[in-house]
Amino acid sequence: MEEMWSGAPHLPGANAEELFVEVAPNISVRVLRWVPADSSAASLDPTVVVPGWGSVFEGWRPLLTEWVSRRPIVYIETREKKSARITRKVRRDDFEMRHHGHDVAAVLGKLGIDSAEVDWFSSSLGATLLIDAYQNDVLAGRSSILLAPNPDFEFPLWARILLKMPLPKFIHPALVRFAVWIVERRTKEEGQRIRYRRALLSQDLERLLLSSRANIRYSLPQDLSNASVPCAVMTASSTPCMAWTRSSTS
Repeated sequence: MEEMWSGAPHLPGANAEELFVEVAPNISVRVLRWVPADSSAASLDPTVVVPGWGSVFEGWRPLLTEWVSRRPIVYIETREKKSARITRKVRRDDFEMRHHGHDVAAVLGKLGIDSAEVDWFSSSLGATLLIDAYQNDVLAGRSSILLAPNPDFEFPLWARILLKMPLPKFIHPALVRFAVWIVERRTKEEGQRIRYRRALLSQDLERLLLSSRANIRYSLPQDLSNASVPCAVMTASSTPCMAWTRSSTS
């Protein structure tokens, strides 16, 4: 599954680039960038995509294949993903929400992109971190499509108990198999089951567990009046994110 986290995917009509941007000491995140071959499209302001918790590029390939020839696309993977290069021991507080927004800001700074000129597209954790960053003046934007943001992370009781327990690494493979079983039971559509099985099997479980422990303590503030970016929020009752974070069928 290492191939899920390396190389710049080449998509028709655009030039691809893979970057690793240092966002904090000893932490670099993976960034994928496509510039349209058409010079008039290449001169447009970028769309920045921030995917969901643990998601892999393959799940976004069909959508991005349609976009990359029309305008520049920057795809930023968050630090809980296996692609991140972390050269010290990870801690729970490495994955607190505030860090994700600053990571995205650091990437844009490295690329010379003004966030006020960005059209954003995000899902799940990516959408939540952007709302948090808008509210706290870390990021701005011209427009933002937020797909299924998490206002909080209300894990089921069994998951909260499990997350509080010390979990030695030798049981990680069994936990992954259990997570795959849960997702397959709660996801009706076969294509979704395949995508989420593939994503789960390609994770760094230690980072996901620490990220879960950080997320469970987080909820979006009730007052979001400081977030001035024009946003469109989309949700669906069948999002697999909800299947995992809530004890409802999806």
